[in-house]
Amino acid sequence: MLDSLLTELVNRAGSDLHLLDGVLPKIRVHGKLEPAADAPIDVAPLVLPLLDERQRGLFDRDGEADFAYEIENVGRFRANVFRHHGGTGTVLRLIPQRIPSLDELKIPDEIERFAKLRQGLVLVTGPTGSGKSSTLAALLDVVNQTQSRHIVTIEDPIEFVHHDAMSTFTQREIGRDADTFEDALQSAARQDADLILVGEMRDRETIQLALTLAEMGTVVFSTLHTNGAGRTIDRIVEVFEEDQQPHVRSMLADSLQGVLSQILCPLAEGDGRVPATELLFASTALRAVIREGATHKVDSLFQSGRSQGMHRLDDDLFRLASEGVVSGEDAHRRANDKSRFERFLPSEDD
Repeated sequence: MLDSLLTELVNRAGSDLHLLDGVLPKIRVHGKLEPAADAPIDVAPLVLPLLDERQRGLFDRDGEADFAYEIENVGRFRANVFRHHGGTGTVLRLIPQRIPSLDELKIPDEIERFAKLRQGLVLVTGPTGSGKSSTLAALLDVVNQTQSRHIVTIEDPIEFVHHDAMSTFTQREIGRDADTFEDALQSAARQDADLILVGEMRDRETIQLALTLAEMGTVVFSTLHTNGAGRTIDRIVEVFEEDQQPHVRSMLADSLQGVLSQILCPLAEGDGRVPATELLFASTALRAVIREGATHKVDSLFQSGRSQGMHRLDDDLFRLASEGVVSGEDAHRRANDKSRFERFLPSEDD
C-alpha cells in the first residue's frame, strides 16, 4: 500500500505524501494537498517496520523519528514518522534522483561564488519545504564538476546521493554512520575535509563546531529554519548564553561568507512553484554589524551590494510580481513591507 501511494506521488509530480490515522491520504502537488485514496489507512503497520532499532527507540522515546526509504526504479524518500492525538502519522518527501542545476531551480547565478570559497560559513535558510536541500545539492554539484576537493556531508537522513566527478564525497548519515552531528563534525575535522555540508544546525554544540571549523579554514555549508539574513544572524547568536554571545558574534563575523534565504511561491499561471530569494554576501560592513550586535542595520547593506547581486526578499517578490510570474496577491501576502505591494492588489472598483 505504501509503495503504491509513493508511486502515485511520483506519477502525479508531487512532493510529499501525508498519512495520518483516520484521515484520507493526501499528496502535495505544486504546494496544494490533494486526496490520494478513497479511505483512511492504518499508518503504524505500514511505517514502523521500516525503522531500524535506533529509529524505533527514538520514536518510542520522543514520539517521532526521521528515516529514509527507497523504492527501486521509483525514487528515494525522506520521511518523518510521529505520534499525534489520532494515532500515528508520517510525511514522506520525494528526493529527486537527479541533482538539479541552479538554473533549473531558478536560484540566482551569483551564489556560484560560494562554490569557489576556501573557508567560511555559508547558510541557506527558509521554512520547511522551501527547497534548501536542493539548492545546497546543486551548489555541491558545481564544486564536484569543477574542482578537486574532499566533500563530507553529514545528514539525517542522507538525501541527495552524490557521485564523484572531480571531487571525492564522503556521505555520513546520523544514526547509521555517526551518533550525532557533533560527533560527525569532530570526525570531519580529522578527515582532511575541504568542504563540509551539515544538513541542519540543530543545537548549540553543532553551531559551535561549525563556526570553529569555518574560522579555522574549512568551508561549511548548512541550513537554518529562519527567514531573512538578519534573523538568521540573531538565531545563531541567541542559541548561546548571554556571556558567550560577544565571542560568538566575533566568530560569526569572521567566518560568515553569505546567507541565501528562500521561499517557494506558486506560479501565477500554470502548475509549479518558483523561489523568491534574499541574498547577502559578507563585507567589511556586515562583519562590523555582526560584531556590534546591530542586525537591524542589515537591511541597509543590501543597497550597497546590489551590483554584486545582493537583494532583499521583498525586492525579489516585487520583481516576480511585476513580471507576472507570481500573483500580486501572493507577493503581498508574503512580503515584509506590504505597503510596497498594495499596487498589485485589485482595487475596490474591480
